[in-house]
Amino acid sequence: MEQHHDDRLARRLILDELFDLSLYKALRDITEGDSQKVLDELIRVETTHFAFWQEFFNLQLTTLDLPRRLKFQLIILTCRLFGTPAIHLVLEAIEVYGVRKYLTLWKRYKDGPLGAAVKDILVDEFKHEDTVVTKLTGRKINPERIRNIFLGLNDGLVEILGAVSGFFGAFGDAITVLIAASTTAVAGALSMGAGVYVAIGSEKEVKATESAKQQFLGATTTAIAMEEQPLGSALIVGGSYIAGATVPVLPVLFGAKDALFSLVTAGSMIILVSMLLAFLSGMNIKKRILTNLVIITAAVGISYAIGTVAKTLWGV
Repeated sequence: MEQHHDDRLARRLILDELFDLSLYKALRDITEGDSQKVLDELIRVETTHFAFWQEFFNLQLTTLDLPRRLKFQLIILTCRLFGTPAIHLVLEAIEVYGVRKYLTLWKRYKDGPLGAAVKDILVDEFKHEDTVVTKLTGRKINPERIRNIFLGLNDGLVEILGAVSGFFGAFGDAITVLIAASTTAVAGALSMGAGVYVAIGSEKEVKATESAKQQFLGATTTAIAMEEQPLGSALIVGGSYIAGATVPVLPVLFGAKDALFSLVTAGSMIILVSMLLAFLSGMNIKKRILTNLVIITAAVGISYAIGTVAKTLWGV
């Protein structure tokens, strides 16, 4: 078919399908049972999509570019290390990313040839891939638990990195910084856990009250499932917060005399966490990383400035 759009978009769509197809084939070799059957179906669908875009743009690509090859190797390594749960997460993440990408393209080009082509792909996504992946991963993946883990981890990283920077600006003494940062980390974990516990508990009470009111009024109600438990979620968030907070504190524990090493280690971890969150949620990875880097830069800069001013004014 005639090439309707720029080469950059064409390459992106073709290489994305080639990436998914290559990944499904590789994952099939390290799975068994129902997972293999699901991957066989996904491979069939992706083969069709890959051929479709090559024909649509009249462009033949058979090799992944370097960024996609690196991403491919990282995903395969992760799946080999963590097994079936990781594979299920990967399948869900790819499905979310694909749906969001094609919906965005369809809204932009829906009045042209590309819009019509994307609509056909979306029908496949919804009718085939989405149904198949959901059937496999349903009841095996707990999205609330994943969310709570990354929520606590991300907050612990950012908040305690800011605290370490501020304490170094104010005190300059590694022992004092270590004590202050550790105390802040524990207090932060307890605060985060308590906040989640109260929030989920309150949500359950509100839903139970609303259900009771509807029953009293004679309305037909359906049971409201609340899989998320307050205590369990609080422990996950609090524990993840401590894990994240440990990253900027460890360099101080091992002898760092300023905040530089904490900034490097926490910054690296922030990039990794941002990549994982973006991948699992289908977000733009670069945007997510840039957003978090801006946040930690602001947190470190402001905290260090406050600590320095406090030291100058009060001689702490």
